[in-house]
Parts: sequence; C-alpha cells; structure tokens
Amino acid sequence: MHPYYQPLAEAYREHANAENATWMERYMKNQFPFFGIKTPERTRLNREFFAKQGLPEYSELETIVDSLMHQPQREFHYFAISLVGKMKKQWREDTWQLLEKMILTNSWWDTVDALAARTCGEFFRLYADKKETVTGRWNRHENIWLIRSSILFQLHYKSETDQELLFSYIRPHLDSQEFFIQKAIGWALRQYARTNPEAVKEFVDQHEMAPLSRREALKHFK
Repeated sequence: MHPYYQPLAEAYREHANAENATWMERYMKNQFPFFGIKTPERTRLNREFFAKQGLPEYSELETIVDSLMHQPQREFHYFAISLVGKMKKQWREDTWQLLEKMILTNSWWDTVDALAARTCGEFFRLYADKKETVTGRWNRHENIWLIRSSILFQLHYKSETDQELLFSYIRPHLDSQEFFIQKAIGWALRQYARTNPEAVKEFVDQHEMAPLSRREALKHFK
C-alpha cells in the first residue's frame, strides 16, 4: 500500500459496515469485496482526506493509482478514479495510457463506465488529437471493456458528439452477443437521441441490432 493514501485506508477501515458490504457485494455480483461505505459517507471521507493530504505529485500518480486499483476493496478503485479526476489540470497527452490501464484493472461496469463516460470523455476533449487514434484502437480491441469505453466516451458530449465516429464505432459490434456491448450501444444511442433524435431513429431503422440495444436506443421515443 502506498503511504500517500494510508490515512484514507485507516479511515475506510474505521467506517466499514459489514451489513452494507454484504448487499453492495451482492449488487456487484460478488466481483469485489467492499468496506460497505455508502457514497455520501465515502465522499465526506475523501474530502477530509484531500483537505489534509492534498494532491500528490503527478510523477507519483501512476504508482499510487496502480496500488489503489490492485487493492481488494472496491472503494479504493472508486477513490483512484476520483484522484485522477482531481488532477485534471496536470494531465498530459499520454495520460490516456494510465486511463487505459485503469479500465483493464479489476474491470466491471461501475468503474469502466465512470472512467469512459467521465474521465476519458474529459481527456479527449482536452487532447482531441488523441481521440481517434486511441479510441479507434479500443474499438478494434478484443477486450469488451475497451470496446465499451470507445462507444461510451462521448456519452455527455451532447451537440459536440462526433456522430460519424459514434456510428462507426457501433456498427462493427451490432452482432455482438456480449451483454455489456449491447447495453453500451443502446445507452450511447439513447443519450445521443436527446440531441439528435432523427439521426438515431434513422440509424436504428437502417441497422439490425440486438433487441436490448434497440430497446435502449428507442427508450424515449413514443
């Protein structure tokens, strides 16, 4: 365990709740153990930690994040994502490599979606020249979580969404049997439909896709 977040680890242990942990673990299909700290309390503990400890040097970030992401309890993984986000002003053009490593470490929908839709989305706004090179490779990758991230990173772009890129990332995976890919396709289309419903309706009408993807994409259409 890296000494930077040792005080936070002690606080998490002090506030652990076995009853909460049981249902949290069950909700996550028993993929990871939890301390059982609910989001409001965890947010408070994180805030108190940052107030006392401040942020680490950027040169230490990858080491700290790697240590956090390999701790067993899920709350540490959530904290790693929060830490990277707080250091946004220090991001560099190669920070995507750290984000990719995080996506691939102890992967499940909760951390992957937070990283893809928020952290990666913000990164590719700042470093747009890296967008197609990196996410294009993710989209062609065999790892489902990188594919999902390539589809979801524009989730909150609204009118700034690169429609052509979004659709081009969805098409190769329309016949995927993987639940998390089908869900990502539907979610991305549903979200973009808030900005351009006509384009989404036309895309759905012109393509065969899994019932789950279609249902999600058209969820807000009458």
